[in-house]
Amino acid sequence: MKYIKKLSRYGTGVGLGALLAVGLGGCQQRDSQEQSSTQTQEKNAFVVIEEVKPGRYKIAEEFPAKETRIILKKLDGTEKVLTREEMDALVKKEAAKIDNGTSPLTSPQGAQMAQQGGLSLGEAILASAAGAIIGSWIGSRLFNNPNYRQTRRSGYKTPAAYNRSVNSFKKASSTRSRSATRRTGFFGGTRGGSGARSGFFGG
Repeated sequence: MKYIKKLSRYGTGVGLGALLAVGLGGCQQRDSQEQSSTQTQEKNAFVVIEEVKPGRYKIAEEFPAKETRIILKKLDGTEKVLTREEMDALVKKEAAKIDNGTSPLTSPQGAQMAQQGGLSLGEAILASAAGAIIGSWIGSRLFNNPNYRQTRRSGYKTPAAYNRSVNSFKKASSTRSRSATRRTGFFGGTRGGSGARSGFFGG
């Protein structure tokens, strides 16, 4: 361990207690940095939403990222990065429809509508992994709704895009779990950490 090797250059005057304290502190700092990095990646998403018909959209690609960002690809070939203000406004508008029961996201027919014609931009945002972050305040009104789970799956441009997204977020969650439980001490002992928690995809 580099922290112990560094101490050895200062002679034998360093007591075992100080050696242990510095050695364990170095391990804890490294593990803490690794956990922080994986937690940040798991909690954010980079999403590409593509316009498939005028005013209708599908999720083309998404994966874990250090910050939440949504790229909008329009029919005319132009691209735009949505601002947080734009995302919040679209989600707020869609949340009102969820509250009054008119949102396709929570409708029994929503999946079929999404499959055939795509989603509105607000619906596509809430169907994406970014929706769990931006629209987290909506809570069980959306994310525990079985109709929503079916609709959001149909909101991806292809089944392959959906599967890639699921796998990438499950991998990020698994990495975080391993980092949280890997707490190796000076004598090789392992301190128990928190296990994997259910993520946006139920992984």
